[in-house]
Amino acid sequence: MEPIWKEMFQAARAVQNGRKISDYVEAGGVAAAILSSSGKIYTGVCVDTCSTLGICAERNAIFNMITNGEQEIKKVLAVMPNGKSGAPCGACRELMVQLMPDSYQEVEVLMDFEAEEIITLGELTPKWWI
Repeated sequence: MEPIWKEMFQAARAVQNGRKISDYVEAGGVAAAILSSSGKIYTGVCVDTCSTLGICAERNAIFNMITNGEQEIKKVLAVMPNGKSGAPCGACRELMVQLMPDSYQEVEVLMDFEAEEIITLGELTPKWWI
């Protein structure tokens, strides 16, 4: 496994900090790290609300990347509340596909940090609905 995965995993863990913000909002249960085409790591945490206003950690990291002027993802990982890595949800996958419709298949996704399991978004999302 490339050393950048460990750096990304540590960056996500550094911002995770699961916490209650108010009676209606929790944040940081899940954290994510995105490696952009420039080699910069962007992070984000999930924000869960009592309505549909929340956002996943991966999308939060992607929006952080876009806010900073980038738009191409090379690698992505999510760290779950138990500290283990896992796959992005369908909404996060859909955003990545829409962001990079001609090259999303090449985005690498860390499925399991401990087992060093890495697959592509194309393998995880083989057929796009559009």
